[in-house]
Amino acid sequence: MGGALGLALPGCKKSPDTGTGSGASTAGGDTREVVIGYVSPQTGPLAAFAEADAFIVERVTKALDAKGIMVDGKKARFTIKRVDSQSNPTKAGEAAQGLISGAKVDLMVVGHTPDTTNPVGAVCEATKTPCISSLAPIGPWLAGAPYEWTFHFFWDLGDIINVFTGMWDTLPTNKVVGALWPNDPDGSAWAPAFTKALTDKGYKVVDPGRYPNLTTDFTVFIQKWKEAGVEILTGVPIPPDWAACWRQCAQQGFKPKIASIGKAILFPAAVEALGGGLAEGLSSEVWWSPAHPFKSSLTGESAADLAAAYPKQWSQPLGFVYALFEVAGDVLLRAQSTDKQKLRQALAATRLDTMVGQVQFDDKHVGRTPLVGGQWTKGQKYPWDLHVVYNQTAPTIGKTAELKAIT
Repeated sequence: MGGALGLALPGCKKSPDTGTGSGASTAGGDTREVVIGYVSPQTGPLAAFAEADAFIVERVTKALDAKGIMVDGKKARFTIKRVDSQSNPTKAGEAAQGLISGAKVDLMVVGHTPDTTNPVGAVCEATKTPCISSLAPIGPWLAGAPYEWTFHFFWDLGDIINVFTGMWDTLPTNKVVGALWPNDPDGSAWAPAFTKALTDKGYKVVDPGRYPNLTTDFTVFIQKWKEAGVEILTGVPIPPDWAACWRQCAQQGFKPKIASIGKAILFPAAVEALGGGLAEGLSSEVWWSPAHPFKSSLTGESAADLAAAYPKQWSQPLGFVYALFEVAGDVLLRAQSTDKQKLRQALAATRLDTMVGQVQFDDKHVGRTPLVGGQWTKGQKYPWDLHVVYNQTAPTIGKTAELKAIT
């Protein structure tokens, strides 16, 4: 995208640069430009997370402008500046710093794995910039705590453990689990949490150890899983690493009954990239889908409406990226100001029904959203469809299929 992208309603002239990132419009000085910074991985191995960004940013900019939110005594006119983290933690921090010092953003939003959320949160804490964060598990996000200016909503590792084991318990297995944990913030948090919880639940965990992202040869891992009689595979790899591993599993004759993989198979493009029929039966966490019974606080449109409006096959970040800006709009609506302290106080008091469910923050600045389990099968309109197959953790979200073993 060539750096930052500012979007505003057609016909709205950008205010003259006052050095504060805001100012009156040329239309009689009756509007106040509000600048929201957004850091996401538009390129690199995490780029699938940000695929819907441009669609959502354009959609929410129009919706926010249409709300007629009053800020500092004037009608807010929204500009969202989107910057690429390049899927790199250092670049993510630099992007946030550039938005704060260069674009003079009034509010920051950030999403897409701890590699993006944590460094951006750290910069916002250092600069006392109000920040709304999501799309990274709560546990790894809390590694950067305590937070004063940053507020985060998503699910926690305990939630995904309950979803995965809930799915596994619906099929007969020997309860021997092969682990695939990368040497990155997700892997470092998931490995001990999963190992303890699975052991406590009566599973045997076969963990060959950490591996660096963008590893291309998983032969040693596969040999250890085969030797141990692994029937369940789990992990939190990035998409290219899972593709390499799963192809090699097929080549080397290793086929578990269940493969529940976090992060790597969330998106249609990542699943299609596996090739052939290799995606059939893979299972994963589902944080948002068209089946979720939630609506936009900005427009009233449903999860199904949003998915239908998207010009490609729906993917899970659609709802959460949308919700980031719902929370931002609600905070500005209640604060009626761009004063940092007032925005922080409004953030702390958030209680909003959004496209992903209710967002409300606790004393650690954490809001929890529901999580269910899904499975990929051959699609009809698209090559692969993701069905909700486990919902005991969130019964209001309807199941659309039953879990089946990989065959």
